[in-house]
Amino acid sequence: MKKDTKVVRAGLNKKRNAGAVNTPVVRTSTVLYENVAAMRDASDRVLKKREKVLYYGRRGTATHWTLQEAITELAGGADTVLTPSGLSACTVAILGCVKTGDHILVTDSAYEPTRSFCDGFLKNLGVETTYFDPLIGAGIAALLKPNTKLVFCESPGSLTFEIQDIPAIAAAAHAKGAKVAVDNTWASPLFCQPLALGADLSIEAGTKYIVGHSDALIGTITGTADAIVGVQKASGLLGISVSADDAYLATRGLRTLAVRLRQHQQNALIVARWLQAQPDVKRVLYPALPEDPGHALWKRDFSGASGLMGVVMKASSEPALAALIDDMEIFGLGFSWGGFESLISPVIPLRTAAPWTEPQPGFRLHIGLEDTADLIADLEKGLARFRQSLK
Repeated sequence: MKKDTKVVRAGLNKKRNAGAVNTPVVRTSTVLYENVAAMRDASDRVLKKREKVLYYGRRGTATHWTLQEAITELAGGADTVLTPSGLSACTVAILGCVKTGDHILVTDSAYEPTRSFCDGFLKNLGVETTYFDPLIGAGIAALLKPNTKLVFCESPGSLTFEIQDIPAIAAAAHAKGAKVAVDNTWASPLFCQPLALGADLSIEAGTKYIVGHSDALIGTITGTADAIVGVQKASGLLGISVSADDAYLATRGLRTLAVRLRQHQQNALIVARWLQAQPDVKRVLYPALPEDPGHALWKRDFSGASGLMGVVMKASSEPALAALIDDMEIFGLGFSWGGFESLISPVIPLRTAAPWTEPQPGFRLHIGLEDTADLIADLEKGLARFRQSLK
């Protein structure tokens, strides 16, 4: 099946759904068994054989399995673990690969809460983190240590939007026995498949484009047969679970992912090109633009672009950026992205391995599904306020 068809059909099970198009919401904690033998059989099938059998609510229901199977098919993996948020997907993926005394490499452009986890919680567990230049490519081989167990990538990077050479990084990591995880939230499994590029784990903050409506939190980790086992064990031991209602909302959102992403991309390209022509703008950070430094890798490894981009100004200040943002009429000021609505937020990247030398602060835009003429008019007024404040 083509990707558009997979998005609509993946994970559907007529027998399991008892004729319903969508898998019903199955809310349960306790599951009752006919006898001890049935309880032991369910325990063996779930805990040892990893079968999808109703056992205990935390271990999943038909509502969860539909989403797991759909994401697994779209991402091209062996199985998918669900978590309560995008951040928990990142942290559980890491914990599934490391133990005390290990070392990991993390892209310097990673999502800031992921960095905080590595610098705090992971450090307290005795796991060392080294950050690397997101543009390092095959050069990452020089940073791999005998105890390096994982290379954590995010492509494009949060806030600064560098595209990473995942095939080159994966080849170098695998040669030294390390696994590769990729936060693939920007592209979703529709526009990029990190596992096909050589990664071992593909992570999605399903809160964003998969849910698509800013009304549920969820994360997904899809892995190869070898890599997903450690993640499954970590998730089970930590007691990670997702509500059936959130799993249902994510599955419902998934069915329109293809049409929504195409519109996000179309709108984003229009706005990005308009921004490039503005006298105050130095750079638009959006890999789908031919002028973007990562465009060649994006064209090689991705089949589309989403609605998230960064904007670097020729000169900036915090008061001027606040003047731009505070009176926006259509663009909302808020965390997250990936919903139907357009968002704006100030950006000051945190970097340690590869300094960010562009003027700060810049801003990040999520281009939603509104009419681009209205979005551009809102930005035009905002830039006028920015110029006035910068004088």
